[in-house]
Amino acid sequence: MLHKGFFCSIFSFFIIMTAFAQNTTALKKVELTTNYGSMVVELYNETPLHRDNFIRLVTENFYDSSEFHRIIKGFMIQGGGHRQGSGDAGYTLEAEIIPGMMHKRGALAAARQGDAVNPQKRSSGSQFYIVDGRIFTPGELEMLEKRMGKSFSPEQMNTYTTLGGAPHLDDEYTVFGALVSGFDVLDKIATAKTGRGDRPLETIWMKAKIVE
Repeated sequence: MLHKGFFCSIFSFFIIMTAFAQNTTALKKVELTTNYGSMVVELYNETPLHRDNFIRLVTENFYDSSEFHRIIKGFMIQGGGHRQGSGDAGYTLEAEIIPGMMHKRGALAAARQGDAVNPQKRSSGSQFYIVDGRIFTPGELEMLEKRMGKSFSPEQMNTYTTLGGAPHLDDEYTVFGALVSGFDVLDKIATAKTGRGDRPLETIWMKAKIVE
């Protein structure tokens, strides 16, 4: 007769293998085509709510003809509002803030309202930003640690002093993907001339499609 513990062990093994399989599933990629060129982002499986929501909006052509409506060089480019840029999908998503998930250069993250009206840090249903960022010195990161009351891991320290990014956003916004190609396009958009409200003077439109 098989012992009850045997079935418990088999069940536990199944759960572990299922979780492992989900985390190792091939990552979906989305191509964002703009009048400045094309970028490809890879979506993280660790943030399934945001991944699946983004995929659904892309397949429904929600982003087609929308704009990158807010640009801050050395920080980020923001888009995803329906049509004229500043709109939204009309709903929010539960935050999926993963400890250690970095706002490195090229990170794809969900925009959201501020803490004062959104203490749960819920994400916009459609608006997103791609980090342009900048390179930080070790001293700047140490000062940022003191100001934020947190410690950066060795990996974060290395990333922000070499690749660059926006470390002050870590653990505050949901990062759900990263740029895998088109960094030159990110640079072009990030340096576009802007006016009031950080809005680009020239319309920067986009369309999106699943590529993998």
